Amino acid sequence: MARYLLPGAAGFIGARVTEYLLEDGHQVIGLDNLNDAYDVRLKKWRLGRLQGHPGFTFHKIDIADHETLTDFVAETKPFDAVINLAARAGVRPSVNNPWIYVDTNIVGTINLLELCRHYSIPKFVMASTSSIYGADAPLPTPEDADSSLPLQPYAASKKAAETMCHAYHYLHDIDVTILRYFTVYGPAGRPDMVVFRFIQWIHEGRKVVVYGDGEQSRGLTYLDDIARGTISAIQPVGYEIINLGGHQVVKINDLIRILEEQLGRKAKVEYRPLHPADMAANLAQVDKAGRLLGWEPQVSLEAGLKSTVSWYLAEREWARQVDTSV
Repeated sequence: MARYLLPGAAGFIGARVTEYLLEDGHQVIGLDNLNDAYDVRLKKWRLGRLQGHPGFTFHKIDIADHETLTDFVAETKPFDAVINLAARAGVRPSVNNPWIYVDTNIVGTINLLELCRHYSIPKFVMASTSSIYGADAPLPTPEDADSSLPLQPYAASKKAAETMCHAYHYLHDIDVTILRYFTVYGPAGRPDMVVFRFIQWIHEGRKVVVYGDGEQSRGLTYLDDIARGTISAIQPVGYEIINLGGHQVVKINDLIRILEEQLGRKAKVEYRPLHPADMAANLAQVDKAGRLLGWEPQVSLEAGLKSTVSWYLAEREWARQVDTSV
């Protein structure tokens, strides 16, 4: 049995990774600041599924708070790994308030790396993003594609965190795996992402707002696939950057049509100008994940969307109230 420190345990990906680790008999000490980046009811719903498990403890701590975080780890060590899934995510909000992205994604990462150094925690896993590849990435995108020109403060903050991870690996021999996630969806997903929004908007008869002409595409990745890949990344690799992304690409207009069929309702689509922070397409090249981690995505788009729709309908009483405004 291993013992993991997992910042972001109430987050979309963090909660599912925690759930899998607990099912495998490991101990997880979860941290989260339960911020209001989106409706906190989603975080509390995820957390409620974890609390009460004998292998799980939760502490409300902000990883940007160096003193509180350090005192906590000093009292609760040792850990076999830090799995850092705490982040401020989202490209558009980062344009309006870049400072909170610096606090969590850069300062928070440094704080956790310092703990690995001081307390000899041998493994560090960090969630990064496909947004780091910028505007002209080849499709599918390999890990060695240029990532020196991020388009938004969110991507820039993740790039800074990645390079800091490399410095700590080089100086202190910390084993680091950086996972660049592509578009992730699934039950209890982030309400600023298209799948949650579209399901809610279509089912509740609201306007479905699409930025651009809807012909932009995404390589969607189901939550369970991402969680399995994240756990496989705990193994020692030295220092590696690895894409985790879906094996099926869908245009936004086609995604709407699939959800219309699954929900049995017609979407009221409103097209607006493309946001300058948005990317026209993304698609992961995941050969490296297969080679180093033995990972490949397994859940089909149809099955993943069906599961997500079923979750929404089961939780609709409160999920329909979640703010998805644009």
